[in-house]
Amino acid sequence: MNNAACNSKQDMERGQLCPRVPGQSAPQHADKAVRAPVTKRLAFFERYLTVWVFLCMVAGVTLGKLAPGFTTQLSRLQFGQGSHVNAPIAVLIWLMIYPMMLKVDFTALGGIARKPRGLAVTLFVNWLVKPFSMALLAWLFMQHIFAGWIEPEMAKNYTAGLIILAAAPCTAMVFVWSYLTDGDPVYTLVQVAINDLIMLVAFAPIVMFLCGVANVVVPSKVLITSVAVFIVIPLAAGWLTRTALLKSHGREWFEQKFLPQFHPVMIGALLLTLVLIFAFQAENLTTRWFAVLLLAVPIVIQVYFNSSLAYLLMQRLRVPHNVASPGALIGASNFFELAVAVAITLFGPGSGAALATVVGVLVEVPVMLSVCHVCNQTRGLYQRAELTK
Repeated sequence: MNNAACNSKQDMERGQLCPRVPGQSAPQHADKAVRAPVTKRLAFFERYLTVWVFLCMVAGVTLGKLAPGFTTQLSRLQFGQGSHVNAPIAVLIWLMIYPMMLKVDFTALGGIARKPRGLAVTLFVNWLVKPFSMALLAWLFMQHIFAGWIEPEMAKNYTAGLIILAAAPCTAMVFVWSYLTDGDPVYTLVQVAINDLIMLVAFAPIVMFLCGVANVVVPSKVLITSVAVFIVIPLAAGWLTRTALLKSHGREWFEQKFLPQFHPVMIGALLLTLVLIFAFQAENLTTRWFAVLLLAVPIVIQVYFNSSLAYLLMQRLRVPHNVASPGALIGASNFFELAVAVAITLFGPGSGAALATVVGVLVEVPVMLSVCHVCNQTRGLYQRAELTK
């Protein structure tokens, strides 16, 4: 094909920019092809995450039912006697969290002054609204509205799991949500970096306080151990690795060559973690399957409530849409990998608290995709309202 012009249907469908040959009229559909918005989609694995979770649930429950002795032995493996840290789960969680921490660029903190209002709103929702609203919803639904279907002690367990789920903002999937809503990448990086630093000091106190209010006993020593194991160590290791490799190999090699190697590792670790958790939860899932539906109710409500609150506050403060959209999504999503690990450490792999955090994984993708859709569909309305103020 002549490089000076391209008239094929395939070129137009790709939206390729084709220079005109003098005297030749432009194809009628060229403008449409060039101007058509590019539909952003999740990668294959992330797009069907709920399906993979369901398949892991089937595999895990089957394993738990067919090999209960083996499953019990795995659930009892700990890092040191009395540590309460399940060894297989801990190793798999590290394989998930460490690559996430590698992506956190703390040098982006210098951009805080660029988007102060957006950052302030998201931090307000993440740390002063979301954990407390989830604690209220968990207490209301698990210990009162659904009390007729749940035993009192199990209701407290579910409440604790939901509190743990909401106490830490998402670190990994927020980059996906930001991409799908044309979010400002610098803002997203800064927000993740700040949240990770706050998590170091705020996660444990918030969980202890809210669980205490809900009459759920949380051993402080075990909680602090879980924070050190699943937040401090991976964050420090990720920062040290990132700093060293950027200095020795450069940013392009680090982002284009090194980081992509961890993607299949993260996927494999996540799927194996889910299989093990569902195997540990086999008895609960087969005898209390209705509880999964009940647990989904407060999770879905808190996602829509917190995302709407963040989005509307940002509009009120005239924050640009490319900050408001990822800000709303960051304000609503949860760090479910950390939540699962902490719930297992505190209450055991077969506990109701662990089950509650796993339901968060089931709910996360479809609900957050619906929030992305709303943000994209209301972009014009948001921007018009911003101009009229």
